[in-house]
Amino acid sequence: MENITEVTEFVLKGFTDNPDLKILFFFLFLVIYLFTLLGNLGLIVLVIGDSRLHNPMYYFLSALSSANACYSSVITPQMLVDFMSTEKTISFLGCTAQMFLAITSGTTECFLLAATTCDCYVAIHSQLLYAVSMSPRVYTPLITSYAGRVLHAIIHTVATFSLSFHGSNEISHIFCDIPPLGNFLFGHPHKQLLLHFCAGFVEIVTILIVLISYGFILCAILSIRSAEGKWKVFSTCGSHLTGVFISHAMVLFMYVRPSSIYALEHAMIVSIFYSIVIPKLNPLINSLRNKDVKQAMKSVWKSTDL
Repeated sequence: MENITEVTEFVLKGFTDNPDLKILFFFLFLVIYLFTLLGNLGLIVLVIGDSRLHNPMYYFLSALSSANACYSSVITPQMLVDFMSTEKTISFLGCTAQMFLAITSGTTECFLLAATTCDCYVAIHSQLLYAVSMSPRVYTPLITSYAGRVLHAIIHTVATFSLSFHGSNEISHIFCDIPPLGNFLFGHPHKQLLLHFCAGFVEIVTILIVLISYGFILCAILSIRSAEGKWKVFSTCGSHLTGVFISHAMVLFMYVRPSSIYALEHAMIVSIFYSIVIPKLNPLINSLRNKDVKQAMKSVWKSTDL
């Protein structure tokens, strides 16, 4: 029988062992992380503090910013510590918690992107009835209900860490993610199928909601007679669609594609972009092109310019 050693901690190898590059990347990702927190938390404070932004669209955007800040905070601090450490270890419990929180935050983002698409359609199609159609009893459960997101994270986490780990405890990744951990598990095809089914189900449902909503949005845009009105709506939806496309493309690349074409090196690069860069860009993509947000920022700037 093969000798099996129980794994009690993991080593996150990261993407470089070069001392000079590690220092460079430490300061680079530290700056990106600080800007991520500043942008996302700043948007949340702006929405809470400015009465002009007290409507469902900005509530969804602030919830999305919260999910982005949480996702980045689950991964980036550990990576920054690893840049300055020689051991780069994470405990079994810490790895479990990191995976659970990362999946919860990522699933929350997928759900919120679908919800913001529906909200965008209602705002375009039924402007006069928008306040009634998107009342608090409609948008509050969409924002605060975490049952499906937590269940999805629990299934992935339990299915992964209930198996037996063997061999090397080194993870060729920047954080405890499902695909790299799968390399150290005994073969359980039924559990691998379960994980692919859960990830695929969430992606299919949320993408279908986005596609159907944008189909209705396109019909609503075509019904607008003025070219200026069409361009205004298209510009607003275009920035939102860009964020949706980038997020879902990254998730599909990392989790839903067949394991036979999976490469950890490529997945690590995509993970860095998705978990560190995208959360920084989301406030820019979804908010700073919005006239109301820019006016609220100008008001805050004038009030502090004493």
